[in-house]
Amino acid sequence: MKSVILFLTLVLIWAAGLLAFAERVRDSTPARIPKRADGIVALTGPNSNERIGAAVGLLEDGLGQRVLVSGVNRVVSREEIRTVSRTVRRLYDCCVDLGFTAADTVGNARETADWAKAMRYDDLIIVTADYHIPRAMLELRAVLREPDVRLQAYPVPTSALQAREWWRSPAAARLIVLEYCKYLAILGREAVLGLGPREPADSAAA
Repeated sequence: MKSVILFLTLVLIWAAGLLAFAERVRDSTPARIPKRADGIVALTGPNSNERIGAAVGLLEDGLGQRVLVSGVNRVVSREEIRTVSRTVRRLYDCCVDLGFTAADTVGNARETADWAKAMRYDDLIIVTADYHIPRAMLELRAVLREPDVRLQAYPVPTSALQAREWWRSPAAARLIVLEYCKYLAILGREAVLGLGPREPADSAAA
């Protein structure tokens, strides 16, 4: 009986955390205009066009010196990225860098760290999907230690998650549950390593 009660308690805690996580994701957009930084990083993934477009938009607004598009598929050409980002060629040719080594979020963090070091940047704006921001910021902060490098999150909204009753959509529910489980895994890893969470309490709205 005790084991059943314990199991049900853990399930309730997990479910409460999931709802809080989903609400955090929904409340993170529309994103606030970030402070001007040295560089802007777009992490590729589902809906990459929106992420890259948002990053280039920040560049066009003068909020950074250069953009790194991290995790670009090796079969995608530089011209194809310019086309989907709708970037003026002059700005694209001078100020957009493509990273082809990252295959996941951990790789994004390492690729971003290498780029920031090469450019001598210590202030970055991170652009990715709203649901991906919490986990991405944890991974980035595990590699780019603050205050050595300051990170600002710029979440791009995911339409499927904006509905109040997102759980009624199988695709949206599957997306948020999977991302929540990945996020918990990263928190667990950080706790085991004794590093602790690397994100401030207000980073979801950063």
